[in-house]
Amino acid sequence: MPENPKVGLALSGGAARGLAHIGVLKALEEESIPIDMISGTSAGALIGACYAKEKKAKALEDLSLGIDWKRVAHLIDLNLIVLWKGFVQGQKVKSFLRSIIEDVRFEDLQIPLAIIATDIDSMEEIVIKEGSVIEAVRASISLPAIFTPMKWNNRFLIDGGVVNPMPANVVRNMGAEVVIAVNTLKVAQHRKTPKFIEVKKKSALAPQPESTHLLAIKTRIDYLLQQNKDKIRILGELSNLAKTKIYSGRGKIDPKTPNIFDVLTQSIHAMEYEILNLRARSADIVITPDASRIGTFEFYRGEEAISQGYKATRDVLPEINRCISAASVHKNPN
Repeated sequence: MPENPKVGLALSGGAARGLAHIGVLKALEEESIPIDMISGTSAGALIGACYAKEKKAKALEDLSLGIDWKRVAHLIDLNLIVLWKGFVQGQKVKSFLRSIIEDVRFEDLQIPLAIIATDIDSMEEIVIKEGSVIEAVRASISLPAIFTPMKWNNRFLIDGGVVNPMPANVVRNMGAEVVIAVNTLKVAQHRKTPKFIEVKKKSALAPQPESTHLLAIKTRIDYLLQQNKDKIRILGELSNLAKTKIYSGRGKIDPKTPNIFDVLTQSIHAMEYEILNLRARSADIVITPDASRIGTFEFYRGEEAISQGYKATRDVLPEINRCISAASVHKNPN
């Protein structure tokens, strides 16, 4: 009986734009294209871990759209701003990740997974394929200056995108014979006439009951917000005071001026994009969803991101199928 070629999926970073990976997985699943292994960086590490655990794109879509991301954005640590160690504390991140991924280990996943992080001292690429999935994802999403570095085996790790924003070579080294890479890192282009996705009006339906998993996540978010309500209140007061002074009076700043988070992450992503172009050579197919208009932290625009990932994948399905067929012929010459 002919043996199917091993298909590997490499998921890039991209913060909120990384939610487009869910649309990619949804389209591949509908087409019954098997995913035999996954490598992921940053946002791709999180999405890849969730999918490798259960292999259900629809459940992942429902989860991402059911989370109130604007409330999650409040989970920053005022103490760390003062200490200049990063804006988002490790324990809070891991607590949030635990509610999503649960305490799963790499050996328990349904699909082999490799997660990419960066050693902050040596700037070495660290490929994590064993141990706690939460620890690995926490390391891979640690965007410099935003998240505190993750301590792992006596190393301090940060975002894997710094050295490998789209790890096509990693999944190739895992044994993939066909590598499908997804690039959601495209730097946003400001246009005079923004193009938005047309969303068809849905007929009124009876509300669907939330899954136990989603309810658990919301409960965890509520708990974390409650635990830090005083810090959030103080930060809000400081923020309002700063806005009053900055946006009024002499030498005022235009309110539309990009904030420090956007400037920092956009600069990092621009540098990562250059590295990504080199990494793309290891892939057979590169899917590039048009999620460039979605801001770095605009996770609440998940529906748009998922839609773009789905569309971009459907557009290249003939090419993907041809690539898999060619690899199958090569693997089974007789």
